Amino acid sequence: MSTLVRHRNNPVAELLSWFDNDTPFAFRADGMSMVRIEDYLEDGSYVLRAEVPGVDPDKDLEVSVADGMVSIRGERREEEQDKRHHEIHYGEFVRSVRLPQGSRTEDVKATYTDGVLEVRIPVEAEGRASHRIPIDHKVA
Repeated sequence: MSTLVRHRNNPVAELLSWFDNDTPFAFRADGMSMVRIEDYLEDGSYVLRAEVPGVDPDKDLEVSVADGMVSIRGERREEEQDKRHHEIHYGEFVRSVRLPQGSRTEDVKATYTDGVLEVRIPVEAEGRASHRIPIDHKVA
């Protein structure tokens, strides 16, 4: 199994990740919550797993692929109850991730089990090796 490694280029985001409180939804600057994910390559497929507990996958989840990105969009609906303590996040959420090169987006499969959405996208084998390009130059 290969692992995709995403390096944070933003030191502020890195610092904030230290204070992660293990809630499945984080918030973007526009107030919409994001889904926490993990992704990796396994057996010729790109696998994206997202924590989306408490949603109905038939009514409240949508997976789409466009322009080299896979997007997960949905909504966790709040039940009308008088709550004394409230830490569960409700409302719309979205998360988009760039797909690896060679992804066959026409063969996407998505499953939802125990609050985890798993999206599998076949990836073509790396058939093209890199090669050196000669540089033409003129001597003055």
